[in-house]
Amino acid sequence: MSVGEMIYTLAEVLIAVSCCLGNSLVILALWTSKIIRLPTFCLIVSLSVADFMVGCVAIPLAVVVDGRVRTSFHGCLFLSCVVILLTLVSVLCLTAIAVDRYLRVYIPFRYKRTVTQKHSWLAVAACWFVAIPLSFTPMLGWHENEPSNSTNSTIVCRFTDVIPMSYLVYVSFFLCSLTPLLVMTVLYGFVFFTIRGNLREKPGSSAQKPSLNYLKKEKQLAGSLSLVLALFALCWVPLHIMDCIVYFCGENYVTKTAFHVGILFLHANSAVNPIVYAFKIKKIRTAYLRIWQQYVACREETTDNDHSSNLNSVVKNQ
Repeated sequence: MSVGEMIYTLAEVLIAVSCCLGNSLVILALWTSKIIRLPTFCLIVSLSVADFMVGCVAIPLAVVVDGRVRTSFHGCLFLSCVVILLTLVSVLCLTAIAVDRYLRVYIPFRYKRTVTQKHSWLAVAACWFVAIPLSFTPMLGWHENEPSNSTNSTIVCRFTDVIPMSYLVYVSFFLCSLTPLLVMTVLYGFVFFTIRGNLREKPGSSAQKPSLNYLKKEKQLAGSLSLVLALFALCWVPLHIMDCIVYFCGENYVTKTAFHVGILFLHANSAVNPIVYAFKIKKIRTAYLRIWQQYVACREETTDNDHSSNLNSVVKNQ
């Protein structure tokens, strides 16, 4: 293993640990608080679950399918499709969150009747069910040619040796990444444009307009979630651009090190979302603090009480 591969592997391990710890904290914070009942936060939990699985499943498999093990051709193909699946679910969850934000602004008075917790969980299920056939399309035949001598033997498992670049460009990038990114950009643009227009109107000019406090809260939450969108674009686009360069221009234009950096950026996106939640979304930040008080500060308080009781017993004995 070269020095570059060692650095890449170490970086993947650090990102995987960050994904698991950060997203497990988000899941715990939302699951133990009442805000999990709100449709938006149901979708955020789904996104955190997907990002958590990226850390504990997809990243280790990504390292494995970088030529680290020998498997059968179809075994390597299956592992590569699992990596694609878990990252694609994150994209679809982000899209579902953008649609939810759009509905909160487009139909503010009918939103609670139209979008229920049940509908949110159905949207979560739809994200997973849509991602499965898209991710496992290579298993149905859209894959690189199987080596003639691989039927009864194993091959060195490499992602790009089994997943064709045409699939990565047309399906993974154009259909499953670029299209959702454009949709989310349009939806958030509409949200901000509508909220800005409503805030500029004079108070009481229309009885059909949401309250000023409602609009300010929606603008703040939409801004926080749009930051998640911006980070998604920053982390995902570089790798897909390199895939396009390789597909349309040739392999010599992109080095393996550049690909590794692009993969690290893509995986790092699953680790930064919990940080954004902590600093930008007040309800999640409050849930974080509640966990801290219950599981950390409470223990410290208990320890202090034990010390005080021990001191009192000593005084009494004296």
